[in-house]
Amino acid sequence: MIRRLLIQGVMPALSATVFFVAPAYLEAQAGPPPQVARAAKEVAPQDLTGYWVSIVTEDWRWRMVTPAKGDFTSVPLNQDGIKAAEAWNPDKDIATGNQCKAYGAPSIIRLPGRLHITWADDNTLKIETDAGMQTRLLHFNSKLSAREEPSWQGYSAAVWDGLTPPRRGGAVLAGGSLKVVTTNLKPGYLRKNGIPYSGNTELTEYFDRTHEPNGDSWLVVTTIVHDSANLAQNFVTSTHFKMEKDGSKWAPTACEAK
Repeated sequence: MIRRLLIQGVMPALSATVFFVAPAYLEAQAGPPPQVARAAKEVAPQDLTGYWVSIVTEDWRWRMVTPAKGDFTSVPLNQDGIKAAEAWNPDKDIATGNQCKAYGAPSIIRLPGRLHITWADDNTLKIETDAGMQTRLLHFNSKLSAREEPSWQGYSAAVWDGLTPPRRGGAVLAGGSLKVVTTNLKPGYLRKNGIPYSGNTELTEYFDRTHEPNGDSWLVVTTIVHDSANLAQNFVTSTHFKMEKDGSKWAPTACEAK
């Protein structure tokens, strides 16, 4: 009798114990649930949106006016690049509808003018330029489609460089620059006087915003152009923009070949 009661009393308790332990055991075996990717806009460590005007304090002779044919000073062209630059013919570009060859992604940042930066959606940052009326889309969390045709602005893949992934249940920690890598480009010019870059060019950019004690805010864009077809080494520049309070000075102008 005692043995029968023990069996009847203990066995239900054991069953209940197994019932409650099993889910925790299974979760431990499976590991933590996967993290849901958060939108780039939500985790942005810096706000780049607004109107920005370029401040030209260096390379004035190559940026503010169209340089003379054959003037490729400071650009590390190889022999093929030099040959192409010396064959520059702006009238031919106009005749073939290629007035925007100097307004592609590798060169547009160096042209004097303004940028208007906004979020097209939570994972796409949009940069509009009044010079040449160009629009660049910087894509987070997506990849280039094989069906996408090369263009002046190419395909730009963006990431918050240095952003620390969250721990389980924790917040994303702030990182550093906005890093953008652009490919799928149409051949164009690094300067308006025909200094070439090829369709195989890879453009890497870093965007950083500063906040000065006097209330000014600056956008610094570091640009690295890699093009083995025309350059002996990478062409690196740093371009500065100052934030404007609004778009009252925004002045869109069409591409010019000369």
